[in-house]
Amino acid sequence: MLKERCNLPLSTYDWFYGTIQMAAAVLSIIAAYIAISMFKISKQKKMLRAWKYLLAALFVFAVEEVIGAIAVFGIYRIPYLTHLLPTAILALLIAALVVQIDINRGHYD
Repeated sequence: MLKERCNLPLSTYDWFYGTIQMAAAVLSIIAAYIAISMFKISKQKKMLRAWKYLLAALFVFAVEEVIGAIAVFGIYRIPYLTHLLPTAILALLIAALVVQIDINRGHYD
């Protein structure tokens, strides 16, 4: 079965879509590196407390993009993560928003 699958030629659309996915994955890895470096700064300042959740959401997004690129090329497919990772990103974004609202109200002074 694997031999049959490998002999299929890729269309122009497949190459283009795969290239875009790989570019998104590489940019996501760079964004994850920036998020990790900014995480250290957010620990030091109270006003950047909401950034911890935002940076965690960025890191989870980077993981999702890499998994998506792997799935497009047919290397490995994890179907349930397509729902769990966006849910985790949304939860982290909501948490960041709530913490930022609390900071603006003066709860962390």
